[in-house]
Amino acid sequence: MMNASSAVRPDNDRANLARRRFLKGLGVAIALPSLESLGQTPTASSSEGSSTVRTAFIYVPNGAQQDNWFPSGRGADFKLNTSMKPLESLQSQIQVISGLDHQHAESGPDGAGDHARANATFLTGMRARKTSSSEIHLGQSIDQVIAERIGPRTRFSSLELTCDSIRKSGRCDSGYSCAYQYNISWRTPVTPMSPEPNPRKVFERLFGQQDAIGKREQARRRAEQKSLLDFVLDDARSLQKQLGKSDLQKVDEYVSGIRELEMRIERMESFPKPTRPDITVPEDVPQDYAEHIDIMFDLLAVAFQTDMTRVATLLLAHDGSNRAFPELGIQEGHHYLTHRQEQQYACERVAQIDFFYVQRFARFLQRLADLKEPDGRSVLQQSMIVYGSGISDANRHTHDNLPVILAGQGGGQLQAGQFLQAPAQPMSNLFLALADRVGLTDLERFGDSTERLTGI
Repeated sequence: MMNASSAVRPDNDRANLARRRFLKGLGVAIALPSLESLGQTPTASSSEGSSTVRTAFIYVPNGAQQDNWFPSGRGADFKLNTSMKPLESLQSQIQVISGLDHQHAESGPDGAGDHARANATFLTGMRARKTSSSEIHLGQSIDQVIAERIGPRTRFSSLELTCDSIRKSGRCDSGYSCAYQYNISWRTPVTPMSPEPNPRKVFERLFGQQDAIGKREQARRRAEQKSLLDFVLDDARSLQKQLGKSDLQKVDEYVSGIRELEMRIERMESFPKPTRPDITVPEDVPQDYAEHIDIMFDLLAVAFQTDMTRVATLLLAHDGSNRAFPELGIQEGHHYLTHRQEQQYACERVAQIDFFYVQRFARFLQRLADLKEPDGRSVLQQSMIVYGSGISDANRHTHDNLPVILAGQGGGQLQAGQFLQAPAQPMSNLFLALADRVGLTDLERFGDSTERLTGI
């Protein structure tokens, strides 16, 4: 779900939105990236300051195979381990962080249910009330804390995506509500932000008008098999007269990318739905899991490039996911394999799955690195992307020394290109430090934080 703030925007926020350029047509509003020809100032030096930094949180299920995860060396002198090899070309743009934990995901007085607690605690730093009824209670997640403050400056306060099913109720892991396991973004302690798994719906929300006319035109476009770009041709021709050569090329590449996304979604919708007994597949999503992940990442990249939002979450799969990966030659379920790691074949296959997820993440980061701001810096340099899990060793259900990668430079505020071996501390300390870098310096505590993580 994309949440557009219903609050009245301050005058400066309203003005910032008004300055942004859209290609408009009947039922269509395509936000454009910043263009120097139109006098749009570079993101990094705008009057909005550090709040222009984009922040995303990516959840990967079932922790990581420990022997193949953490790098060797330390500081700037580190070598990526097997599972992180896809990130080698981006090593200067990432930080691998060890020492972070989520104690509220531990069993404590609640007994079994580590996978549900892992998802629930990941962005909240709070203990979930153990219940499968409607009496769920957790805490506000860090993405929504940030979105409340800086969300009014963008078209969408935040963007919630998933490559899994949508579940808000029912009984899941060991008596915990499914709401905990299938949602990582929480607006309030009792209200999860439902993520969207369908690329078509995300695409239409990003580029279509959401009023009654817009929704009617969306249906007509699909029925007539027309591209949404057909509806903005007149506006596009008018815009071209105002642009310099560099911006003309930038807009051409951007519009071509939008059309390519649209065509990929159309191709996906033409394939028969998968029938897999081991997983529950949401309606109208790609049959190929890697393609599903990639297109959700691409939609997120466009949203960041055009400043439609600066806050996002993406749940790749819920913790405890038992998805098989036949495309990797792995017929056993992921969760099943994590509990067979005393056997070498299982360790190797879990590491192979970790590699697969990192591969998709690396592709996304490269996409952000290729997208340039007017001042020449990349969208990745202007971002803070947290990739991780709420469980470390899924075989033993541990929640200390979590697998965490922090990508991007946060507009020059992060020391990318290092392996940070932090003293044991709550992961909430990292979130508190990131909140500082988007302007929330008055946030004294978050979740179970004890202080701000230093060294990032």
